Amino acid sequence: MTTLLISHPSSLRHVTPPGHPERTDRIRAVEQALEDERFALLQRVQAPEGTLAQVELCHPAAHAQAISEASPQQGLVQIDADTIMSPGTLAAVLHGVGGAVHAVDEVMSGRVSNAFSAMRPPGHHAESDKAMGFCFFNNAAIAARHAQKAHGAERVAIVDWDVHHGNGTQEIFWGDASVLYASTHEMPLYPGTGAPSERGEHGTIVNAPLRAGDGTDVFRDAFESAILPRLNDFRPDLVIISAGFDAHWRDPLANINLKETDFTWATQKLMEIADRHAGGRLVSILEGGYDLEGLSKSTAAHVMALMRG
Repeated sequence: MTTLLISHPSSLRHVTPPGHPERTDRIRAVEQALEDERFALLQRVQAPEGTLAQVELCHPAAHAQAISEASPQQGLVQIDADTIMSPGTLAAVLHGVGGAVHAVDEVMSGRVSNAFSAMRPPGHHAESDKAMGFCFFNNAAIAARHAQKAHGAERVAIVDWDVHHGNGTQEIFWGDASVLYASTHEMPLYPGTGAPSERGEHGTIVNAPLRAGDGTDVFRDAFESAILPRLNDFRPDLVIISAGFDAHWRDPLANINLKETDFTWATQKLMEIADRHAGGRLVSILEGGYDLEGLSKSTAAHVMALMRG
């Protein structure tokens, strides 16, 4: 069985202003890293365009329509202080949705062992009715709900190691006992959510915040003490990773000191959970990562681990 890599040229057409950290060079760095001969055995496909019906698995129709209608014919439109649309943004966003859904289809059908959707913009800050933090629609949340609706998954776990807390994913599943959301993130940091006391209506929210300056030991301890035991107890039918790489020590937007080997380790730990409870079914979706070297090396380490390299 193989690892599937999903991408699409539309990721390069979502344009942000000069100096914006969420920029097209992020995808170029990821794609260049995965062109190395080590990744020759990856199965590669282009993401289909997602539909508004798929978006509406997690977002109200009125919100999905509002984002669609905000798409400019020219120039840039500011959705909030950090979140900007260009004429190519909507296509990139919808292909990001389509890539996440396609990853679930291929993994749940057993055609591939696992999948990585390497698309931008990211999605985990997008709440049910609010675009924010570079994010428009929540790809990981949509993937989880699609696994349930289309493939009968009873329990889905989303593990988010982006350095910023996935407030959107937490909000969407706050009252849902069938989806476990677990996150490591720097705190205090944008968006200000993610305290350990935020547990959801059914105790299926698991927040393990880190502090500025924390590195390998604290991160791994958070995984082993707070997240992995809960995943084992939850026994997911599918594991989804919100794979942000901005907790890398080089990243300019945060102060956590992880190395590429930490992302390898975390990937392997989540694959063990997937092997134990979910028949190996695992989908990874790119989130943040704003230092190009850190993003490139961390993505390569993550995908190599997915390939069981």
